Amino acid sequence: MTAKRTDAFLLNAQTGRLLSEFLFGVPSPGRRTKISAAAVPQPGKADGLDGGQRLQIIDALIAVIGGAYCHLVQKRAAYAVDPVQALQLLRGRAATMSEGEFHLAVTSIVSGLRDAHTRYTGPRVQQGAVAMLPFLVEQYGPHDNPTFVVSKVSAPELIGDRKFVAGVVLESWNSIPFARAVDLYSDRETGGRPDARRARALESLTFRALESGPPPDEMRVDIGYRTARGRTHHEIRIPWRVVYPDRAGTSQQPGSRASRYIAADRAAEVVRRTKKLMFSGNVWQAERSGASVARDAGWIETRFPDALAARAVKNRAAGDLGYLRIWSFDVNDDDSFIAEAIRLLGLLPDSGLILDLRGNPGGLVWAAERLLQLFTPNTIAPTRFSLLVSPLTRAMALSPFNRVELEAWLPSLEAAVATGEPYSQPLPLTDPAWCNDIGQQYSGPVVCVADPNTYSAGDLFAAGFVDNRIGALVSVGEATGAGGANVWTHYDLRDALAETPFKLEALPADVGYTLAIRRALRSGASDGLPIEDLGISGIPYVMTLDDLLHENRDLIAFCNGLLAGIPRTAMKVEVNDATLTVATSGLDELETYADGRPFEAVRKIGDGTWQLPRPDAKAMELEFVGRRRGEVCQRRRVALNGR
Repeated sequence: MTAKRTDAFLLNAQTGRLLSEFLFGVPSPGRRTKISAAAVPQPGKADGLDGGQRLQIIDALIAVIGGAYCHLVQKRAAYAVDPVQALQLLRGRAATMSEGEFHLAVTSIVSGLRDAHTRYTGPRVQQGAVAMLPFLVEQYGPHDNPTFVVSKVSAPELIGDRKFVAGVVLESWNSIPFARAVDLYSDRETGGRPDARRARALESLTFRALESGPPPDEMRVDIGYRTARGRTHHEIRIPWRVVYPDRAGTSQQPGSRASRYIAADRAAEVVRRTKKLMFSGNVWQAERSGASVARDAGWIETRFPDALAARAVKNRAAGDLGYLRIWSFDVNDDDSFIAEAIRLLGLLPDSGLILDLRGNPGGLVWAAERLLQLFTPNTIAPTRFSLLVSPLTRAMALSPFNRVELEAWLPSLEAAVATGEPYSQPLPLTDPAWCNDIGQQYSGPVVCVADPNTYSAGDLFAAGFVDNRIGALVSVGEATGAGGANVWTHYDLRDALAETPFKLEALPADVGYTLAIRRALRSGASDGLPIEDLGISGIPYVMTLDDLLHENRDLIAFCNGLLAGIPRTAMKVEVNDATLTVATSGLDELETYADGRPFEAVRKIGDGTWQLPRPDAKAMELEFVGRRRGEVCQRRRVALNGR
């Protein structure tokens, strides 16, 4: 593809369709219709649901929310809501409502749970579609007095105002003071804390996933702003457009082996993909070819450009540090994902690492929890999950078709009949052996950064990072997004209940839902605490204007300061035909094990390289443990004999 054709392709994809064309199929006068690069279904008026179909939807939601929704007890207590009773009341008037009123009423009841895992979705015409404005809004400064700025602009020709560039300060939204507009939208958002709702509201001002909510009320937005150095108020009117960002080739595919082990906000994931299309269109396009992609100069090429980005960052005090951005855990193959992360870590400086989890909407639980082991010599204890105790969950766990996913929870579900426990015994979704099957791969100290848009499997990673004492967590905002559950689709639930007395009928075409099915509980010092509505807090950090406009300059400096105070240790192991070579730094003792048994006496060491004899041919795995003042700081496992 030539450069000219590539530019045209991206412009076409980034321009999208006007919202009026999407909703009504009528092009605006004098405007040529732009179509997304993805296959776009033609919008039209959906066939209406009859009274029986509406009752079928309500009855299915009553059954699964009342019998399987893992946060039902917590949500009733936290928000004084009763979704089951609200659906029962809606049942009595559903037949007399208009199509739009019915879907809005159901959506409002489900959204009232403030749980991004649990959503109701309407017509197929909206699935995969995102309404967007061609710029990104972010905030800096203290939470109680933030400044809102445009941090990125895509396709400036769609805006038509040369002064509206990255760095302008936003003052009003449809004639409402901007901060007030964010507060108004936050009342509609999911999230257990005000800061989490505010963060999602700020994002929804310019990007809205249409499959999980209604389209914008207005066809175009009037925005008041001033330039970064100016005092004059300017106004601009920008129309909403609709794009289809597609899924990445490496993302989780429906019906895969891990489809019931997902923890993700699907709406946030499609919005994340849209941002990538709008602001990193070259990466979005290149990844469709399946080739390794580097985002820009300085970034390392990767086979998982939708999930990972890595580069070295300058640090005058201690030399270059590593920076690994984990955009998402939405991957189809956790083994390949972990292998790519190991490869990238091997190309980064080992003097310290910043793990940036901001805006990560989650994905495959296995990928998030298995990744933790690469950064610590400690044994990883994964997050545990429990089911709501009910006749429905017991029947589901009893079904032989659900043996792999649910049999482990069955004894405690049955025991709860006598004990009255509201939840089953909490058990891990990720086998602890899988969480420790590779071991430490990165030598240097590590710090992790998260924000209120770090959600679901992102929450799980942050919880594991803190609870397993891997390093410091930096919180941009009060805590992570607080999505503490494993989420199933209506297809998963229908299949799981197919051979039980609670069998669900297929929903009407184009209608669906997702449900938080297993509740996540923390380990370590926070053992037993739920993640839902609480999130994971850390060392607070307030974003600056330099962060927004200059690639997180001050945030990286702050993290560098945290890493600078941690003693440096390192270990590298090479296995040769007859000897083993171990290079160490900052350690004073070395232990060696062959197949779990001590291979030789503990060595007192310093900085240097050590030659060890290779064990006999029967040994399958070697383990090297480096200590500093009695504390295990480095651990490496090496498979022998081709394993």
